[in-house]
Amino acid sequence: MTDHFGSCLCGTVKFKVQGKFDSFYLCHCRHCQKDTGSAHAANLFSHSAKLTWKSGADAVTSFTLPGTLHSKSFCKLCGSALPNTQIPGLLVVPAGCLDTTVSILPTAHIFTSSKSSWDAELGEVPKFEGLPE
Repeated sequence: MTDHFGSCLCGTVKFKVQGKFDSFYLCHCRHCQKDTGSAHAANLFSHSAKLTWKSGADAVTSFTLPGTLHSKSFCKLCGSALPNTQIPGLLVVPAGCLDTTVSILPTAHIFTSSKSSWDAELGEVPKFEGLPE
């Protein structure tokens, strides 16, 4: 069985995911843009993996946008996105909160009709390994 470990930015919350991910979506919907503050969310999905909070479970809180299935779990202290189990039978893990390597490539971009206008030609933007001087 595959084990994945992750944590929040401040290190209060630590978790383990046992099992495989079924899919890895880059979601461009407006809800994901708003809750990440970015062009898209990068989430791994599993119907069978098991989540175990190793520490800081009391610092985890969730928000579900009324009238939608859009839900987000995060650390109360630092705001980092964390695994979410608000949809019964589905584990959603933000890829960026994992401390271990994600072994699958994104499955697809979804909700591209909501894609940000500035997200069109990112391949042509200069790249730096750190903060530019």
